[in-house]
Amino acid sequence: MYELRHLRALDAIAAEGTFARAAQRLGYTQSTLSQQVAALERSVGGAVFDRPGGPRPVRLTPLGRVVLASAREVLGVVGEAEESVARFHAGDGRVDIGTFQTVTNVLLPPVVQRRRQAHPGCDIRLVEDEAAVPDLGELDVLFFDRPGPDDVASTLLLEDEHVLVAPPGAFPDGPVAADLLHGSSVVALPPICDQREVEDHLAARGIAPDVVFRTADNQAVTSMVRAGLGCAVMPVLSLGWPERPRGVVLHPLVPALPPRRIFALSRGTLSPLAAEVVGLATRIAQEVRDAGGCGV
Repeated sequence: MYELRHLRALDAIAAEGTFARAAQRLGYTQSTLSQQVAALERSVGGAVFDRPGGPRPVRLTPLGRVVLASAREVLGVVGEAEESVARFHAGDGRVDIGTFQTVTNVLLPPVVQRRRQAHPGCDIRLVEDEAAVPDLGELDVLFFDRPGPDDVASTLLLEDEHVLVAPPGAFPDGPVAADLLHGSSVVALPPICDQREVEDHLAARGIAPDVVFRTADNQAVTSMVRAGLGCAVMPVLSLGWPERPRGVVLHPLVPALPPRRIFALSRGTLSPLAAEVVGLATRIAQEVRDAGGCGV
């Protein structure tokens, strides 16, 4: 059995030339180092050093040269592994994150910026998908507007108020009765996830807007509202933060719709980097809430 401490002893003696200097380099007593070399020689079946005695340096035997060549390869691989593990625990490494528009535009920029500042070597990969159901797949963290299944950890980040987005002058300032949306021209997102829940809640109240355009692009929704195509019901953070779109007016709805909830989903044991992403997103979401970003 070749032990790493024996291989390190061999390498140090070969590099330093004497047992005394190698022992000092490794922080051993000379007798301890001699015991490790003896154990190595028993393992390989022969002497690895010729010892001329006195102050003269030791010399590798032919067997010692063979063992040293392999030992240095092994020690190199072990050293790389130790460095990789140290970087992993320090928060470097790679993290794969699934996201959607609101998180991409509002929460993730400060998450990425702060991680890059703390650990420039970290490898952050993002994929944006407006999916109907959460699918972590090979992702470390998935931001989604519903909690995940039972085997997924779901960290609630924030609750996002739904507002009526209208052209200026379409309604008096202040709250607007949701009943006024019945039969009104509406620009909407695709009928999945939060949008499906919005439409289901309106339908349960007997409110049936006339959807004249659907798009997955939040900015396109506000552009069409600004142009006068219709109104829209949107979570307020989907309109951006800290700046809001110009040329439209945001009205609270009465009675209010249930807020959109944004979660960070993960499964199993997280790497330190992935755990820090979730922690940072949680803190940034709190900052946005405290600054009034989730309401009007």
